[in-house]
Amino acid sequence: MNAEEPLLTGSLDHERYDAITQHPSKGQLGYEVTIKSESKFILKSVGPLAVTFFLQSLLSITTIFAAGRLGPRELSAATLAVCTFNITGLAVYQGMATCLDSFCSQAYGAQKPLHVGMYFQRCSLMMLVFTVFPLSFIWWYSGSFLKKLIPDEELAMMAQSYLRINIIGAPGLLLFETGKRYLQAQHIFNAGTYVLLIVAPLNFLFNWLLVWHPVTGLGFIGAPIAVSIIYWLTSILLLCYVLFIDGKKCWGGIDFVKSCQNWHPMLKLALPGLIMVEAEYLAFEILTIFAASFGTNQLAAQSIAANVGSLAFQLPFAAAVAISTRIGHFVGMEDIHAAKLVTRISFGLGYLLALFNFCVVFFGRRFLGTLLTSSEEVLVISDHILTLVAINQVSDNVNVMCAGVLRGQGRQRIGSLLNLVSYYVVALPVGYYLAFCANFQLSGLWVGIISGVFTLAVSETVSIIKCNWVQVLIDTKASHDH
Repeated sequence: MNAEEPLLTGSLDHERYDAITQHPSKGQLGYEVTIKSESKFILKSVGPLAVTFFLQSLLSITTIFAAGRLGPRELSAATLAVCTFNITGLAVYQGMATCLDSFCSQAYGAQKPLHVGMYFQRCSLMMLVFTVFPLSFIWWYSGSFLKKLIPDEELAMMAQSYLRINIIGAPGLLLFETGKRYLQAQHIFNAGTYVLLIVAPLNFLFNWLLVWHPVTGLGFIGAPIAVSIIYWLTSILLLCYVLFIDGKKCWGGIDFVKSCQNWHPMLKLALPGLIMVEAEYLAFEILTIFAASFGTNQLAAQSIAANVGSLAFQLPFAAAVAISTRIGHFVGMEDIHAAKLVTRISFGLGYLLALFNFCVVFFGRRFLGTLLTSSEEVLVISDHILTLVAINQVSDNVNVMCAGVLRGQGRQRIGSLLNLVSYYVVALPVGYYLAFCANFQLSGLWVGIISGVFTLAVSETVSIIKCNWVQVLIDTKASHDH
């Protein structure tokens, strides 16, 4: 098979079928694809991606820390605002941007570099429309529904003020999310890391200057101003990386008219991608809301578990991004042999990372707990809950890797359906029953999550094993521009 041949049409003769399913190809890579070569490529990509995700998660943590220095009320309001923004903003952007994991990587693999730039433009514009409406509307009037969720009206209005200012910075975050995918499709994984290594210390500086500095500090309202500046700075620095270092080969210039056209194929992947990400975000937020029913100590233990789980998630997610990009390349190159090989690697890597994360969380649970609390009562509870978090790592790491494979194949729709069933038919109902009816409280909630994530990992694995790769190539051709 020649990598310069067009993507598949709707039918295949026997000779063509054999060529793309049985015989390995060097394609545009210039070397034969092997387990060793692909494992080396993926492991080399994981490091900078993991650092990028970790540093990005620090941006909102720094904002909460800065507001917390002003007092407990400001800390609560900032936490509420950041939580609301993560659910209604960050999760939406990350979910919709998963369509670029498919489109951009497949186009690059098919040697259509200018398509990569066009998909970036189209997705960015599409997400900007979502930002204007309904997201900005939700943030502007967020106080009205937050007042129904919490009894403190003043706290809700403080969070609303935060979110209103955050509207200014949201497009910057949007462009950073889509810009990362644009570069990752080109095997450029370090750009986001370099940008965040510059931005992370500046984030501390801006929060100091705008929140609690005795002369320039604005108090609580300075926190969203600082983070909005940071969001725009990340996208501007990423643009500078493309202009002056690497990434221009896939840019064909701004074409607003073409960016406004043919949204349907992209939405068919973006919306299921949104559901995949949002389903998990909401499930864990609901878990925290349920945990509040069991008292302050159990809620504090849940906060520790959520933060540890979030940090543990970054490493497999980084590997999954590298996997989805690589599989997308091979789908674009019509090299099923190589795509299957990377899929096998993803399973092996998922099990290794599961073992690593389990050991870190299980054997380090007391140390991790002491980083976030000094209360012995809370630590006793968190020791038990972190044991469950460690057990959950076994299934969750496999689940994350499988989700990366599905994104590379362009099968976000299947992933979204499996996520909805696993979290809302299995995890939350089982957790609710064990917590409130069987009186296992917080432990019951986490057993429910473990059962749901296990169901998701198994169902995604079966879906990938039974995948019709030829149909994946045909569907890919149908979704791309002609």
